[in-house]
Amino acid sequence: MAEEDSTALIDPGDARAIVEGRHENPFGVLGVQSVGGMPVLRVYMPGAARVSAIRPDGTETELAPRGDGLFLARYGGGNGYRLRCANADAEWEIEDPYRFGPVLGEIDEYLLGEGTHKRIWHALGAHVMTHEGVDGVHFAVWAPNAQRVSVVGGFNFWDARRHPMRRRGATGVWEIFLPGVVEGAAYKYDILGPDGRPVPLKADPVGFGSEHPPANASVVRRLDRLNWTDDDWMAGRKARQDIDAPISVYEVHLPSWRRAEGGRPLSYLELAEELVGYAEWMGFTHLEFLPVSEHPFDGSWGYQPIGLYAPTIRHGTPDEFRALVDAAHRRGMGIILDWVPGHFPTDKHGLGRFDGTALYEHSDPKEGFHQDWNTLIYNYGRREVANYLISNALYWLEEYHVDGLRVDAVASMLYRDYSRKEGEWIPNVHGGRENLEAIALLRNMNTTSYGEVPGIVTVAEESTAFDGVSRPVDKGGLGFGFKWNMGWMNDTLEYMSKAPIYRQHHHHQMTFGLHYAFTENFILPISHDEVVHGKGSMIGKMPGSDWEKFANLRAYYGFMWTHPGKKLLFMGCEFAQWREWNHDGALDWHLTDDGGAHRGVQMLVRDLNHLLRETPALYVNDTRPEGFEWIDGGDAQHSVFAYARTGREGDKAAVVVLNMTPVERTGFRIGFPASGHWDEALNTDSAAYGGGNSGNFGGIETEAVPWHGQAQSAMLTLPPLSAIIFLQG
Repeated sequence: MAEEDSTALIDPGDARAIVEGRHENPFGVLGVQSVGGMPVLRVYMPGAARVSAIRPDGTETELAPRGDGLFLARYGGGNGYRLRCANADAEWEIEDPYRFGPVLGEIDEYLLGEGTHKRIWHALGAHVMTHEGVDGVHFAVWAPNAQRVSVVGGFNFWDARRHPMRRRGATGVWEIFLPGVVEGAAYKYDILGPDGRPVPLKADPVGFGSEHPPANASVVRRLDRLNWTDDDWMAGRKARQDIDAPISVYEVHLPSWRRAEGGRPLSYLELAEELVGYAEWMGFTHLEFLPVSEHPFDGSWGYQPIGLYAPTIRHGTPDEFRALVDAAHRRGMGIILDWVPGHFPTDKHGLGRFDGTALYEHSDPKEGFHQDWNTLIYNYGRREVANYLISNALYWLEEYHVDGLRVDAVASMLYRDYSRKEGEWIPNVHGGRENLEAIALLRNMNTTSYGEVPGIVTVAEESTAFDGVSRPVDKGGLGFGFKWNMGWMNDTLEYMSKAPIYRQHHHHQMTFGLHYAFTENFILPISHDEVVHGKGSMIGKMPGSDWEKFANLRAYYGFMWTHPGKKLLFMGCEFAQWREWNHDGALDWHLTDDGGAHRGVQMLVRDLNHLLRETPALYVNDTRPEGFEWIDGGDAQHSVFAYARTGREGDKAAVVVLNMTPVERTGFRIGFPASGHWDEALNTDSAAYGGGNSGNFGGIETEAVPWHGQAQSAMLTLPPLSAIIFLQG
């Protein structure tokens, strides 16, 4: 083609920008365009020596090479063409991405721009689809300040010049449909920032899959294979997660719960059999997983996620993660995910300065950088960022049938001065320390989640006295269903760590929690945080000889399971693992093999779970003061505690007596709230649990002797370091 002809068919500046991979509007240059009222076809195909356009009727128009991979021709055949390309080594046919119209509609564009698209994963990310009769993948990403965005992968030799995307107006969204790309393809986004400089290649913020670490590209994954078999669970789960339901949560770090031969982590499908089967046998009502969102660093345990929309590939595909959730539901157990909207890591392929600017994060490190964790903080006040996070909550609840979200590190979100010194933080618009934008985000997340997905539950890990964490939003609260009771955990573990001789001076640490036990809907957490970073194991926290350590731990679990509040226990704590938890290896399951003390603690937790589920008095009024009454909460001298739990009218009451000294107490009178026979339903000193088998021969009869403010009482034997649960006969 003569130079003047070439210039007539394409502006030299446009041609240069296309070849250099920096054109902001490739869809205005490539494909069929009108030049002087005449249609012209332009194709950029580096590596080709010849390019022809093949019409649907089979006729062919050869395009003239302009040089540098550009081919052009006057072409009146419309958009229904394919490209036939050849060089010295091969000949191939492909579809031209620049002949296809947009995928995103006006409603998507409007909602994305407004920050009110509840399900952004329907619009953004990589979607396998048939578009205008052709199979391929639609890619869409938010990068409002970019000069140019290209999708790159093995399908285009990771060459950003080949597939620059279409900008969608003022929304800041870029999109392209790439014919021929299939599920399993790895991809990233190649972005030129507002100054025209390249940004490090970015994984997809709404990618549904990822490569195996340390590789970190996003991977095209389908979400439309819905093979759920959990209709019964979904229909009835609201009642199972109500404040009046028995809830006992087994917290699990999937990679280190158990390992397969050779040391590899179990797959989602293996966990669906082994973990779900074990948790069912143990009597837990829920499994809570440390974050399963894709994360680059194993040592973060998932709490520094980059792929918020991708279940980690460490255990399998999204479909296989669904199978794990489905298996739990079929066996009557709920799934709670740890969810991390508080921060994200600075890895170059992540969200940090995504389009060359502080997009997801604050630009000022006084607002946007977590000093404790060397991570970035989301800009909750930016509507698109809030939309991204709230939509992500819905994503897990809807696409994966997850039953609840435990929101990590809520305190770090609520306060602008969290873990900061004077001068290291920026006050809110009123001059205060509260993060008003984060508060609004959490309220909106809870309102949206409960409103859109019936029967779910949200839980806050919140370590301060912030008012109304589990109060409804319309009553001034944050709207969570439950809050972790960190104060109870800290006080009672400190008490238990004391040698029994000193416990009389710390009696209040076991009773203080009842002063505020009903101000929130509490979960009592013995979580992973209590068995890492030098804190030792649960059994290691207990004082005394080995026998006393096990007896102390059994008594503590008896106290925990009968105290108002739902229960949460981290894996390994249920069989008193000696070692501190190590995420790099499996739990020490061999400890339970010999039928000894470890097996005894395991069987105790199992029996506590089953007793809890069978005894309404122990759970119905977890959040109301009428469910708890001190019989004797003040016997510091003997380190004895006695209290009653009651449920609905007609439910049998429970009386719990704790002896927190290594001294057996015989003939010890305790008042009872009703006369008659009381069954000794559980005794942590039972030989079945590794104890000394001291007790009350299966039950007691009350006498008409007033005691502890009750009209009747009984003489008990209190085994050393024990908890006894009596049920009304």
